[in-house]
Amino acid sequence: MADPAKAKRPFLTSFGAALGLIAVLPLMATTPALAQNAPPPPVSVAKPVVKPIVERDDFIGRFDAVDTVDLRSRVSGYLDKVNFSDGAVVKAGDLLFTIDQRPYKAALDDAQAAVASAQAGVDFSTGDLERADALIKSGNITGQIADQRRQSALAARATLDRAKAALVRAKLDMEFTEIRAPMAGRISRRLVSVGNLINANDTLLTTMVSLDPIQFYFDADERSFLDYLSDLIPGRNTGKGSSRDVTVALTGETQPTHKGHIDFVDIRLDQASGTMRGRAVFDNKDLSLTPGLFGRISIAGSKSYQGILVPDEALGTDQDRRIIYVVGADNKVTTRVVRTGPRIDGYRVIRDGLKGDETIVVNGLMRVRPGIEVQPKMTELPLSREPAGG
Repeated sequence: MADPAKAKRPFLTSFGAALGLIAVLPLMATTPALAQNAPPPPVSVAKPVVKPIVERDDFIGRFDAVDTVDLRSRVSGYLDKVNFSDGAVVKAGDLLFTIDQRPYKAALDDAQAAVASAQAGVDFSTGDLERADALIKSGNITGQIADQRRQSALAARATLDRAKAALVRAKLDMEFTEIRAPMAGRISRRLVSVGNLINANDTLLTTMVSLDPIQFYFDADERSFLDYLSDLIPGRNTGKGSSRDVTVALTGETQPTHKGHIDFVDIRLDQASGTMRGRAVFDNKDLSLTPGLFGRISIAGSKSYQGILVPDEALGTDQDRRIIYVVGADNKVTTRVVRTGPRIDGYRVIRDGLKGDETIVVNGLMRVRPGIEVQPKMTELPLSREPAGG
């Protein structure tokens, strides 16, 4: 015999499902109505910043000294004195090292004595020759004797010339015992201590570099070279008007502050990296720029033109395209596909897609979509969003 309770269960289940459907239907019917009656979402809008700009390209590079010198002695001897402090800034001609001068002083004295002796020989032979010339006219001596005295006078002059040359060499050697700075700049540490034997043209004593001006080397990509760096090569001016003036920012600086100019572009692209090496020169009066420092050089990549700038947060993405939401006169939103450029003054350059007089959504992009109506709250964008004094 069937259980009456079990027989009622299918009926109760169907009845419960019907009641649930009846309860949900009114809610489903009212949801579109609520959506239609919801107020338009508030968004912040603004006009794009329109002002004259110059696009700039940045490249990483390193400072290097214009001149670098490895100091070696021109004479051999024992190091007698070191006349500088390690790492000091020196002027051209400053005395840096002194080689023991006593052997070279003795050689100099000997050369001076040799010159005096040779000069005495010249004086004697010259007088002897003059007497022979006078006697040969009267026939008191033979021509052979006169020729011998003339040969002696010529040999004495040659001996004097050789002695003078030895004296010049002795003076040079004496001068070379004092090693002086060949230029103004900063000197490295001493590599040899006092008392060590110095071999001429071999022993490295120290190294020094020039500081003012200072050079900056950087590598630019092939596109940048074709765009404007090739204009800086002599004989290849294409009339694009590229400027040689550049600025550079050191590590930790947000904006480039050091001003210089490009003075050299290499003769060929590097085949391995596809880059072209360039060089800029900067004044360094305060000696704040040190060889080896990294920097970011900024080069003008265009002429001045009227640019359209928008905040990065105003840009949306539609698959692989960048878009901007534009609010019309009826407060309805439409999209514009734009082509972006570099960042300037804290904004993104819009190369194509905007005229500059549109009203765009700058805040609240998550609440908008094409075709909906919004509550625009107008704001004004500053001309620059970079920190003051940066």
